[in-house]
Amino acid sequence: MPTKILITGASGFLGRALVGTLSGSNDYQLTAAVRARQVDCAPSVPTFVVGNIDARTDWGNALDVDVVIHTAARVHVMHEHVDDPMALFREVNTAGTLNLATQAAKAGVRRFIFISSIKVNGESTLPGRPFLADEPCAPCDPYGLSKYEAEQGLMEMAASSQMEVVIIRPVLVYGPGVRANFQQLMRILRRGLPVPLGAVNNARSLVSLDNLVDLIRVCADHRAAANQIFLVSDDQDVSTKELARRLVLLLRSKTWLVPFPDHLIFRFAKLVGRNSSARRVLGSLQVDISKTKQLLNWLPPVSLDEGLKRTVDHFMKMEKK
Repeated sequence: MPTKILITGASGFLGRALVGTLSGSNDYQLTAAVRARQVDCAPSVPTFVVGNIDARTDWGNALDVDVVIHTAARVHVMHEHVDDPMALFREVNTAGTLNLATQAAKAGVRRFIFISSIKVNGESTLPGRPFLADEPCAPCDPYGLSKYEAEQGLMEMAASSQMEVVIIRPVLVYGPGVRANFQQLMRILRRGLPVPLGAVNNARSLVSLDNLVDLIRVCADHRAAANQIFLVSDDQDVSTKELARRLVLLLRSKTWLVPFPDHLIFRFAKLVGRNSSARRVLGSLQVDISKTKQLLNWLPPVSLDEGLKRTVDHFMKMEKK
């Protein structure tokens, strides 16, 4: 019998990739939860129109499944324009998640996979001190805190019900169709103009969309995943300078990476109100995925270079349209 899976956020960056991958296997029977009736994730996959996700959402017969993979969320927003962003993050990411999980447990769902965020651990790491899955958390913004609160509630639920919980905290996810900062970086590097990243010797963990999807697939069935927290990356950290260099080669760009001192970049970023962006570009954020590899006998199937190539190939194709 195929494993019946409900995927929330099925029209998003990660959700679409999950639906596309799992729907191609006879091992799974999928239902895709979407916000609007017009969204079509895959021709062969039935959809459940859920609308907004919060504490009042009724999931009804969508929970006649074995596994829920919850990717839907209010994502991190660079420039908030609301009076109380914490309330909005909690409404969707905390209350919405726990409401879904409560209904899932009552419906007899076997396993609930929650896609959290590395922001639960914190915003940056010191040299040689990568984040670990089971160390104390230090979320620093409303998004990370809302995810952390959801994790806490899920683990309490796992202890008091028959439903197993799996929590996955991805680092920055890139892949075909990536948007936001990663897409913007590719556009900047494609122009062939000097870019002041030639002296940025930090260390960043990244994860390709393919590797994240593969880990989620493993967590849907693996016995050892039950009630565990996992960090995920490509297991090949790079500096921002090295990432830019590889992208320049793949883009076939003539961009020159200028060795500009970090402190001058920070000073300029402060003047234009982009402190947080500068910290992400210049700072380090590494994760140790030893637990993920050992407990699940899992290795990232796609290398960093292959993941970047797939990303750039898709980007170039879309830019030509």
